[in-house]
Amino acid sequence: MALWLARHGETEWSRSGRHTGRTDLPLLPEGEAQARALGERLAGRPFARVLASPLGRALETARLAGFAGRVEVADLLTEVDYGEYEGRTGRDIRAERPGWELFRDGAPGGESPDDIAATADRIVAEAGRGDGDVLLFGHGHRLRSVAVRYLGLPVWVAGVLRLDAGSLSILGTEHDHVALILWNDRSIPGEPR
Repeated sequence: MALWLARHGETEWSRSGRHTGRTDLPLLPEGEAQARALGERLAGRPFARVLASPLGRALETARLAGFAGRVEVADLLTEVDYGEYEGRTGRDIRAERPGWELFRDGAPGGESPDDIAATADRIVAEAGRGDGDVLLFGHGHRLRSVAVRYLGLPVWVAGVLRLDAGSLSILGTEHDHVALILWNDRSIPGEPR
């Protein structure tokens, strides 16, 4: 079994670097194009399950990628709750809280690193039920935490991973242990890398 991670297409806040947790912004035209490109890359793959965050930007990405009829809404895939930091950029937060890192420090009024890790562990367990590959449509911080927990790493490691809007990543196995197969790939079918 492999976990395929599809980050939703670009929104106004993902473009500007604002933390977008529970605020449900629509995809930009560029984000819609990214979702369609994901669909081209994923076409014909036999996924045992397709799960998506209930937030519109993830569900719309799944729909535009061609999975509307198969997607199961999974509340666990909702983006991290940024609490008081919702809508703010990391640069703005670090200006008043030097050195701040979400996966190490959490967000006041939102999720702690332990909360983030526990949710990621539940997602990995849920996705691992059954046979075959699972496709997850979700958000940057949530999917980064899923990746590191799948790999057996502490959640703070997610802070060193970049995950762009509209990207595809794959977690699987090699030689009987977990492995990172593909990370943050944004290649477009038919275009040279």
